[in-house]
Formats: sequence, structure tokens, C-alpha cells
Amino acid sequence: MQEEEKIKAGILFSPAAPELKAMKRKTHNLNVDYNNTYEDETEKRTAILSEIIGKIGENSFIQGPIAFHYGSHTTIGRNFFGNFNLTVQDDAEVTIGDNCDFGPNVTIVTPVHPMLPDERLAMQTAEGEKKHLCYAKPVHIGSNCWLGASVTVCPGVTIGDNCVIGAGSVVTRDIPENSFAAGVPCKVLRKITVSDSMKYKPEILADNQII
Repeated sequence: MQEEEKIKAGILFSPAAPELKAMKRKTHNLNVDYNNTYEDETEKRTAILSEIIGKIGENSFIQGPIAFHYGSHTTIGRNFFGNFNLTVQDDAEVTIGDNCDFGPNVTIVTPVHPMLPDERLAMQTAEGEKKHLCYAKPVHIGSNCWLGASVTVCPGVTIGDNCVIGAGSVVTRDIPENSFAAGVPCKVLRKITVSDSMKYKPEILADNQII
């Protein structure tokens, strides 16, 4: 079984395998290329992102700087906005739905290392070699989600549609759809309902209107 197949199977793999290192090196270099562009170089930025990310929908914008690990393991939907310092450590699959907004310093991580220090240092492969091994769990984020500044989404987490995750949260467990959740660890505080509409905040709505 190839190392990337092991990742998809959710079993231990060697992150130092030559084929994986080549994928990561290419993406890391493209991250640098993207981060060295000016914001108005839209065509250049679009071209670089198309090389980094497995799939990204139309009308999506990522402010930069960015840090994708593989990139090819990530799928992003339409109308995505990612603010400064988006980090996606996508050893395993990462999916992000349509119409999502991420604040500054959002981090998504998928790899998991052994808890015991000796095992973290090295284990023996089926071929009898001693190697540093880890495994990874996919992250899935639904559509119409807003992740506040400095949110960290941990391996194996699914966030349902229409969720708001408060700034600074560390999401260690699944969050059901239509939830406002926050904290370390992140917990559901309440459901998001029609009572959250801006029409009930006229002092903020001012002379604007709900569509």
C-alpha cells in the first residue's frame, strides 16, 4: 500500500516518504509564491491557488499569507473568504462547503501523533524499518459557516451547515448544524434561530434592509 493510500485508510504512514515529501515541497514553494503576490494580482493568485488546492469554487478569495501542507487534499466550495494567515494541514482530506467565511489565523489540522514519546520518535514498519509514523483524520466543514479569528479545528471534526464558531475556539468534537459554539474546548452554546436576524438590532441595521 502506498503512503497516500495509508493516509486515506486512516492508518499509520510515514510523512517522510519521498513521494509525500515531494508533494509537500511543491505546495510549500507555491505557498511562498502566493504570499509574495500583491492583492490586485488576481489572475496570478488564481493560477497559483489552482495548482495548490484540489478544488476551489468560483468567487472565492483568500487574503494571504497562506500555509497549505498538501493542498491537493483540500476541497473548497463557492464564495469562500479566508482572511489573513489561513493554515490548512491537510494530510487527510479537508472539505469546506459553499459560502463560508474564515477570520484571521484560522487553523485546520488533520495529523495525529502517537501519545507515547518512544512511539512518537519511531516505530517499526511491516518491512522491519524504524520510522517516524503518524496518522490523520479528515475534517469536514459544511456550507454557510463562519469561523471567527484564531479558531483551530482539530483532526476528525465535522462542523455542520450554518454554524458560527466563536473567536479563539479549539474545536475538538463535531458541531451540529445551525449551532453557535465557542470555547476551549469548543462547546455548543445555543441554536442559531431567526431571532438572531439583524432586523432585531435596528441600532446596528441603521438604514439598511434585510433582503
